[in-house]
Amino acid sequence: MLKTVFLDRDGIINENIGMHRYVENWEQFRILPGVEDSIKKLNEAGYQIIVVTNQSGIARGILSKECVDDLHRRLRTHIEQSGGKIDAIYMCPHKEGECNCRKPQIGLFLQAERDFIIDKKRSWMVGDSETDVEAGESYGVRTILTKSLPAAVERILED
Repeated sequence: MLKTVFLDRDGIINENIGMHRYVENWEQFRILPGVEDSIKKLNEAGYQIIVVTNQSGIARGILSKECVDDLHRRLRTHIEQSGGKIDAIYMCPHKEGECNCRKPQIGLFLQAERDFIIDKKRSWMVGDSETDVEAGESYGVRTILTKSLPAAVERILED
């Protein structure tokens, strides 16, 4: 069983550009300060990293799934070039109320559980919204509500 850190994307890994506004290409994707080093530190401490992200821009017709998949491919490559690793990215493309995968539901976590062996007792969810925290708590992992991944990593590594 592997200890895991689940990360929200917008607001934790990259700049959140606002409600119902979406990053449409890599040039708009602004990685927040300290993210690369934070993920590398978590990897070095034996954590697998899984991103769980709501991306309703797809359901709204603003983004294509291919666009978001490309952003995620580039993000993973960037993190790898910085010495870290994102093990997987799970995304909900639906609007609220249309599925069981949109946080605060736990469908994305259950998808990850089918693909990875997760030690819930030693795992965390790090997010910048109450829905992130609610999802993590419902799934049964410890949670951190923050606007700073480096600060969350300090707390996780102290544990």
